Amino acid sequence: MKIICKWSYYISLSFAWVIFSSSTRVDGNGELHLWYNQPASQWEETLPLGNGRLGMTPDSKISQETIVLNDITLWSGAPQDANNYEAYKKLPEIRQLLTDGKNDEAQDLVNEEFVCLGKGGQAEPFGCFQTLGKLQINYLYDGENPGFDSVADYSRKLDLDSAIASCSFSYNEVNYRREYFTGFGNDVNVVRITADKKRMINCEISLDRAERFEVSNDGTILQMKGALVSGTDNPGMKYLALVKALTEDGTVTIESEKIKVKDASELIIYISVGTSFRNADFEGDVRELLTKAVNTGYHEQKEAHIENYRQMFSRVHFDLGRGENSDLPTNERLSKFYNEPEKDTALPALFYQFGRYLTISSTRVGLLPPNLQGLWAHQIHTPWNGDYHLDVNVQMNHWPVEVSNLSELNLPLADLVKRMVPHGEKTAKAYYNADGWVAHVITNVWGFTEPGESASWGISNAGSGWVCNNLWQHYDFTGDENYLKEIYPILKGSAEFYNSMLMQDTETGWLVTAPSVSPENSFYLPNGSHANVCMGPTIDNQIIRELFNNVIRASEVLGKDAEFRETLKRKLKDIPPIAQISDDGRIMEWLKDYEEPDLQHRHISHLYGLYPAHLISPESTPEFAEAAKKTLEVRGDDGPSWAIAYKQLFWARLHDGSRAFKLLREILKPTLDTHINYGAGGGVYPNLLSAGPPFQIDGNFGATAGIAEMLIQSHAGFIHLLPAIPEHWQKEGKVSGLKARGNFTVDFEWRNGRVTDFTISSPTSQKVKVKVNEELRDVISNKL
Repeated sequence: MKIICKWSYYISLSFAWVIFSSSTRVDGNGELHLWYNQPASQWEETLPLGNGRLGMTPDSKISQETIVLNDITLWSGAPQDANNYEAYKKLPEIRQLLTDGKNDEAQDLVNEEFVCLGKGGQAEPFGCFQTLGKLQINYLYDGENPGFDSVADYSRKLDLDSAIASCSFSYNEVNYRREYFTGFGNDVNVVRITADKKRMINCEISLDRAERFEVSNDGTILQMKGALVSGTDNPGMKYLALVKALTEDGTVTIESEKIKVKDASELIIYISVGTSFRNADFEGDVRELLTKAVNTGYHEQKEAHIENYRQMFSRVHFDLGRGENSDLPTNERLSKFYNEPEKDTALPALFYQFGRYLTISSTRVGLLPPNLQGLWAHQIHTPWNGDYHLDVNVQMNHWPVEVSNLSELNLPLADLVKRMVPHGEKTAKAYYNADGWVAHVITNVWGFTEPGESASWGISNAGSGWVCNNLWQHYDFTGDENYLKEIYPILKGSAEFYNSMLMQDTETGWLVTAPSVSPENSFYLPNGSHANVCMGPTIDNQIIRELFNNVIRASEVLGKDAEFRETLKRKLKDIPPIAQISDDGRIMEWLKDYEEPDLQHRHISHLYGLYPAHLISPESTPEFAEAAKKTLEVRGDDGPSWAIAYKQLFWARLHDGSRAFKLLREILKPTLDTHINYGAGGGVYPNLLSAGPPFQIDGNFGATAGIAEMLIQSHAGFIHLLPAIPEHWQKEGKVSGLKARGNFTVDFEWRNGRVTDFTISSPTSQKVKVKVNEELRDVISNKL
């Protein structure tokens, strides 16, 4: 094996470049694409396109095509103050009831006096992320409307390397092709339709949505506009969509609410979209973007789109070989993978890169982070409002970002959190009479931080501390002190809240949160009643311990707040331990070892210390690691897709590659179910979007992070290569461009489960500990 050091760097780097540049357009020895031999029969089969602001999902049907349109900023609702400013007066009574073991009575009081006023997550003005609408294209072929059975050689594809979707087929000896992209260069949606015989394209193009829209035209451009419900006396968010069709021959006319295209050989459709979110002149911007796109050649726009997209996507390459099923249509690969994973070793690599693709496509610097649906929604009322859940979901959306070399795409989340802080300061005072800021379970683009409507889930106050972990990860991976200066007030404010609101548990003397819940889970009291509300759930204790230590470290790095730093150090001595172990050997979820009504509950919040934190590990806390394994065994392997992905991450952190791979197989089980399900039955749709069900994108991102965690870990003070490699991946593989904490870029390859070659690079050459083939050694990184 070659150990990369100062003297061998240039030779080895060149060698690595030869190895990995050969797979620039190919991973897993197969093309990086999803493909199908039939159109989408439901939205969950459509192919997602996005540029971080705009989204587009075409179904590519033969005669009547629907393309769902999205803008990540399109939200109903409005800013609101739903704080109950009298709530803090009830805090002593709630805490006394909890101290007395009357959790059920405390929960009743929380529901009466300690939740948000007005509307929380159920309606406006909280609002929801909404679909923008649909572009409909009705095609005529020699005056006919053929169905799928009438065409030949149908193929539908999403190329991850170029972020371009396409479909092609033959009808009446004419070959048709459609190409779709959401421009990373021109910031508009583009659809190009061609035929290999002249003047064979005839269609009608229209726009609509389920509600609150008007369609008109100015003679050359089709226009849809409207305003959403705000839930206040002020107008709701406005939107505008413009569509223009260009042909090289034939005719284009516009009548009322339709564009009609007749006898064209090539048709290019431009869709420019925008909203009034933080933009008073959005209509002018939408029109300007359309004008620029129309005045630029199609091929030039396509090249700019690919070039800009690849600046991020091409940073990582991942090859696991292939198998006899690797060339099948994607839906057929999924149906076979669970029982025959050895016949398609390329599918996990494809799924990993699809997760990176979704990240790049659903957020951009300066805008919004991906919500529960990324940015793809086909409904007015999206499941769970398509909002930002702070009890695992938005955090999971960002878990793969740093390790997968997309670091800058963590910044939109930091911006969202920064905007929450002023609202969270009001909430901290209203409910806890506390310093700093707090957020609970749900938030939106308007900065909502209040408790949710129901104590059973809405009173968890760990959301702000948890999301601070994501903000910290960006610093941990990059070492960017300027960024640390920017987020330090956010981290400090969160720590100030917990420092201010902690109460002493009279039974143990520990400082704990109260009231709180272990996200969405419940327990039996000794009297047989059922409750959620408690004091000091394990997740809160772990989050506070981690947050305080991060703020201490940040204050030392930045050389400030020495007095507050010492306060946190003192408080840490009285925080409950990392975990408690129950009589049956599991990690306890609450301060007391309550009986649980649902042993296989979807949330596993009390293992936060294992992941995303690194308070528990096989190396540093083997006793807790074993207890975590027992916890996971009882929890089981099924659940909604995001829960399965979380378990995959836990097993990867426990260095059990076989079990982590089993969870990945569970994630990749195909489904078409779209009914809301809180229990078992997660998987993926034919288009690889994760199914809760319904579609919820955190399962994609969690599994992406899980695959990366199986390949590389860097949380324990060293870079660990192949910490959890499953048997199915051991024969051979290679990966380049992964990131490790400390701003290291890592490339390596392996054979028979053993690393045979690796390179580690960083902005400055420095010593780094690396665990290779279970041997820990010091290596000098190479200067980039």
